[in-house]
Amino acid sequence: MSGGKKTPADCAACAVPSGERICMKPQGKPGKACPTSGRKPGLTEANQAYAGEPTREFARQASIQEAACYQNRHQRPYTMQPSKTRLVEICEFARRMGYQRLGLAFCIGLAHEAGIVEGVFKDWGFAVVSACCKAGATPKEFLGLGEEDKIHQGGPENMCNPVYQAKLLEQGGAQFNVVLGLCVGHDSLFFQHAAAPTTVLAVKDRVTGHNPLAAVYTAHSYARKVRDPELV
Repeated sequence: MSGGKKTPADCAACAVPSGERICMKPQGKPGKACPTSGRKPGLTEANQAYAGEPTREFARQASIQEAACYQNRHQRPYTMQPSKTRLVEICEFARRMGYQRLGLAFCIGLAHEAGIVEGVFKDWGFAVVSACCKAGATPKEFLGLGEEDKIHQGGPENMCNPVYQAKLLEQGGAQFNVVLGLCVGHDSLFFQHAAAPTTVLAVKDRVTGHNPLAAVYTAHSYARKVRDPELV
């Protein structure tokens, strides 16, 4: 590319099998525009971020947690044996970091699930501050939206307010936030405005029962219409 700019990284299109890539083993092969083999200055700059706290400790505990999700790692030859759910993993990581108060930002459509999640967090000994997406009851007209932009037309309908959710969790002293089922875009605004580090327990996918990978796994079969913007 002109101006000395490198081709953007495109790891998703790498033709090298994942287990044979240079990012996975020392003698592995690089793919096209490989960010592991040809961008040392950028890698060095990124890795410098881990020199300071709290980033270094956060990353260290995240790596420890990653390995802890597999059991019998001492066995040889080793076969991967995952043993922990995402929910348990979140609780364990929060403990490793010494967090005492968790924030839960959830969609009102998953209020029942949020109650269960909050109960699990409390069972693990955490204090919890939670906020649903409709907190504040700000009408959609505030954003300049009309009846055609509402789900239930012909009556009042409040907007989702992820910025307010972020503020409520910050005011409640949350040290680590967990997102449960926020809509596309609303979750982005929450991440942008959250004061504490944030992870995701589950994302919104109305069609698949909040299992978005179902559409990925069937993109070449039952769900192949997802590949055609004119059909979806």
